[in-house]
Amino acid sequence: MSKLQDLITEKGVLLADGATGTNFFGMGLESGNPPEEWNLTLPENVKRLHRGFIEAGSDIILTNTFGGNRHRLKLHAFDNQVAEINKAAVRIAQEVAAEVDRTVIIAGSIGPTGELLAPLGELTYEGAVDAFREQMVALKEAGADALWVETMSSPEEMKAAAEAADGLDIPFVLTASFDTAGKTMMGLSPKGLGDLTKEFKCEPVAIGSNCGVGASDLLAAISELTAAYPDIIVVAKANCGIPQVSGDSVIYTGTPELMEDYVRLAIDVGARIIGGCCGTACEHLSRMRYAMDHHERGPRPSNEVIAARTGPFVANLANSNSETEGQAQPRRRRAGGRRRSA
Repeated sequence: MSKLQDLITEKGVLLADGATGTNFFGMGLESGNPPEEWNLTLPENVKRLHRGFIEAGSDIILTNTFGGNRHRLKLHAFDNQVAEINKAAVRIAQEVAAEVDRTVIIAGSIGPTGELLAPLGELTYEGAVDAFREQMVALKEAGADALWVETMSSPEEMKAAAEAADGLDIPFVLTASFDTAGKTMMGLSPKGLGDLTKEFKCEPVAIGSNCGVGASDLLAAISELTAAYPDIIVVAKANCGIPQVSGDSVIYTGTPELMEDYVRLAIDVGARIIGGCCGTACEHLSRMRYAMDHHERGPRPSNEVIAARTGPFVANLANSNSETEGQAQPRRRRAGGRRRSA
């Protein structure tokens, strides 16, 4: 049993953290600049965000390393600093977690490479494994409690991440973004994610969904996954409402009250790790903590109930049965912007 699994056993359901980039933009991060640079240049800002999440009640904080692989960092000429940036991020999180007298899990955030794998692109499968492994080794060596691969779309890239984690002896979590008619951009369904893990070289301790569009669509995806695989630990990390473009900014419509009710619904559909993604701030997490501490799991809600309580689906899912596998979904628009850091 890992530290993460021990805490889930102890508490039943864990609260993960909120958004990175949305909150960093409020601290002065300029669009187009990598948040990961702040691990070296403005660590106090990174600490401030982690501290806010922990004070709001988060049991898990993700390191500021979502774009910390060589391919993403190359866009900003930091590809020769992969280990330095990732290790600094873990140390920053450790320093803040040590300020409180309770267990806080430090999860090393790992996003997609940002490249298309061959034959659609130039990155080979082996190249993806190498890039993920480089980042994962740095996170583990710095003392991360878990590897947290998130916002994934491509099944092959997910397999590459799992292969990279194989043999590292550290818990491995994977979440996908079901943002295209209830599937990932590459066509993988929530149940398909569960099926895919049987092909992984490293078995994840938890799988689930993050980002996408709003809380309603993510809850429907999680419900499909938990219905098909009721015994696995499932992660739900929804965006704070529906993203709306206003000038040069992306505004998320979710209120603290909406995110509070989202937690209740996520517990009812069987999620064991629940947090917020883009747009989720500390005030949202405080209400989410309250809901988690005061809600007992109830009956699985239908998609109609989910839509009534957290808003309409971007995909027209309200008349579908969340436990029905393989049901065709209408196409929908995709939200723009950089995923977890949006």
